[in-house]
This record gives sequence, C-alpha cells and structure tokens, in this order.
Amino acid sequence: MTISTAVVLGVLLVVLYRVVRSSRSVDRWIETDFVATDYGLPPREVLDSRRAGPPPPEHRTQERQSVAHAAWEGDWKAARRYVSDAGEDWDERWTRLELLQQVASEDDAWLDAWVAAEPGDCDAATLRASIMVHRAWEIRGGGYANEVMSSDMDRFRAMLPAAIEAAQRAALLDPANPGPWVVMITAARGAQYKRARFKPLWEGLVARAPHHYEGHWQAMQYWCAKWFGSDRLMMRFARRAVHSAPPGSPLAGIYLHALGELAERPTGGAMPVTPLGRKTLKQVAASFDLVAPDDERLPTLRHLLAHYMLRSMLYAPALEQFRLIGSWCGAQPWLKDGQPVKAFEAARGAAVKRSRVRPDSTSKAYGMGR
Repeated sequence: MTISTAVVLGVLLVVLYRVVRSSRSVDRWIETDFVATDYGLPPREVLDSRRAGPPPPEHRTQERQSVAHAAWEGDWKAARRYVSDAGEDWDERWTRLELLQQVASEDDAWLDAWVAAEPGDCDAATLRASIMVHRAWEIRGGGYANEVMSSDMDRFRAMLPAAIEAAQRAALLDPANPGPWVVMITAARGAQYKRARFKPLWEGLVARAPHHYEGHWQAMQYWCAKWFGSDRLMMRFARRAVHSAPPGSPLAGIYLHALGELAERPTGGAMPVTPLGRKTLKQVAASFDLVAPDDERLPTLRHLLAHYMLRSMLYAPALEQFRLIGSWCGAQPWLKDGQPVKAFEAARGAAVKRSRVRPDSTSKAYGMGR
C-alpha cells in the first residue's frame, strides 16, 4: 500500500467514524429529547399507520361502493356512467377504470355483458384489454427475470400479444381516448418491445394526454435499467416529467418513483446526492404545492419526497414536508421494515435535529386533515 493510498483510506475512515458518531447522537436525541409539538409536528401518540393520508370524502367512498355493488349485481350501466362522467379528465378517467378493474377481479360477468351489449364502447374494450395485461403480470409476478420460473415467464409472454391487439382495437373505437395507449405502454416492456416499437406507442399517448400520470409511470418503468433503458435514460425521463408538469398535476412525482428504482436495485444502487438532484427535489416540492389537497395521490408522494429530501441532506425542506404530512405514516418507505411509526418518528426527528431549527413553544401541529 502506498503512502498516498494509506492517507486517503485514513481520511475515509475518519469521515465514516464521524458520520456514525453523528447518527448515534441524533438517535439518542430523538429517543430522549425530541418533542414533536415543539416543531409544528403532531405528537408520536397520534401517529396513524393505517393510511398514507386522510381517507377520501364520504361521498366519494359511497359512490365507489355503489358502482361496485351495482356491477356485482349485473348493472354494467352504472360502471359505464361512472367512467364517462369523468369526461376528458384523462387521469381521473383512468383512475375510475382502475377501480372497475378491481371490481372485475372478483366477478367480471358484468363486464362481459357490457362488452356484448356495446361492442363499440372504448372504455369497456380498454378495461378488458387492461385486465388481460394484469392477469398476465399476476402469472409472472413482480420479481426480476432471473427470479421467475421459465414456465410462468413463457405463459406471461404468450398472453401479452393478445392484450396488445385488444388495446389496439379499443383505440380504434375512440381515437381521442388515451386509455388504450396506456394499456399498450404497460404491456410493451413485457412483450419485449425494442425502443423503435415502443416510441410510436409513447407518441400516441402523449398526443392524446401529454401529462398522463399512469402513462408516465409505465413509461418510466420501460426506461429503467432492468427493462430497456438505463439509469441515465430513466432519470432524464423523470426530470422531464418534473419540468413539464402543469400546475395542479402531481406528475412531478414520477421523479420520486425513479429514485425508488435506483434505491431498490439488488446491487444496492445509491441515490446520487448532487446539486441537480437537490434542485429537482425542490422543484418537485414547489409543483406539489399547486396540487389540490384532496388529490389522493399526493399523500403517498409527500412521504417519498420527505424521505428523499432527508437522504439528500435537504433537512429544512424535509421538515416542511413532514409538517404537511401531519400524523399519517402508513406509506413507504416507513412500512418497509414493519414498524412504520418508529421509522417515521426517526425520520422526522432527524429532519428536526439536522435542520437545526429552534423549538417554538407556540408551534401547533398541522398537516393533512384527519
């Protein structure tokens, strides 16, 4: 070992020692001295791990239950109205199709009746094609390719061409509807579409709905390293989503999902802490400030944002996110180890301690309503 190498190694060991010592000091402070209410946070005893955020309004819950029960009783017309009432709010329309997909997973006789009665209905055809894709994916499972049995992989790949064809037929029924294109993009990576075949599908989607949230999430999956892209391509795609997100859209959250892909890699890919990354996280936060507070995607995204801000040493901005989150902690990444309250408390305590914010006896806890 050369002298220069020994010096570098020594410096690294000193830095590591200081980091570990600092972390232990923060942990002790959280256990013994952290009083959440002094920093505008709700106390630990009211933390709620049942949900990521407040439940949806009662009228919304009742509407969903009514549509589900009507479908199971054979009334497909209620399902059709439920989707069509979303109009050209394509994100909402897709969300309603996803609900109907869950309803059909228990009993899809009503969907068969809908398709038979109205074979020219794009929503019914899209829902059928989407169900075909999800059934294929259930066979494959969520593991990496080397973790899937070859027989299951063969069945998975054999089912996807028919699903894509069904989505293509659905697209012809309503050329303006982006739903079939979301289905095609979802199936494309499993069907082993190379980039030249994927590109027209993506262009078809954004021509109809340039800011479609689910469409972007599925495309981000295509561009990640485990499928047909790379870290660089995925992160570039995710940053574009942040920059193109219109006011009121949670589209910037795609960037947080991309960071999750880096963190969850089996090789333990570390999230890069760079000036560009920190700047982008701040842009995500600013974009979220314009999203309607009752958007049901927002709570889950705020949890991720707080987590990644903390990992990026954006301690004060992370604390602001924890204040906005309030008492809810039933979301990733806090659920990962099965002790969400403990993980959430440690994270927000670290944000307080490392941000060096002073306690304020007049502070009151606030955040997403209970």
